[in-house]
Amino acid sequence: MRTAVAALATAACLLLAACRGDAQAEPARPAPAPEFVGIERWINGPPLTLAGLRGRVALVEFWTYACVNCIRVTPHVNEWHRRYRDLGLTVVGVHTPEYEAERVPGNVQAAVKRYGIEYPVALDNDYRTWNAYRNRFWPALYLIDRQGRVVYRHIGEGDYDVTDAKIRELLARR
Repeated sequence: MRTAVAALATAACLLLAACRGDAQAEPARPAPAPEFVGIERWINGPPLTLAGLRGRVALVEFWTYACVNCIRVTPHVNEWHRRYRDLGLTVVGVHTPEYEAERVPGNVQAAVKRYGIEYPVALDNDYRTWNAYRNRFWPALYLIDRQGRVVYRHIGEGDYDVTDAKIRELLARR
């Protein structure tokens, strides 16, 4: 009986560890990146298209301003934007709300200012771009190569050095 209880407790711990939302990176099989669709509004710049970004490396970040995990990732994304924008990286934040208040453009604009976000942010209130990427997590990072293919996906916080190395690798490719 004790053995069965111990096995059950171990299985429960493993299950909880797998579901707690820690960072997960996976090399994505290169696949065409979906276009930005259903965007209600753009903050920090004019509307962007993936077709218009062809020839550049793009980092697409799905986030929402009330998500603590997203808030912790923001300084890293800000730094990648500053460090690599002149080398060929375009960062695009796709703000997809979890709660009703996060749908209000003024609230998102205030959060963009509060967190010092300078890169373009798309308001995806109807989840159309979120669904086009088959995304299910906040935060989620997608790296798109110069040919417009998703080549890397990272979910959650952490592994910033891995993502940074992948950005540098993609920027070095011509």
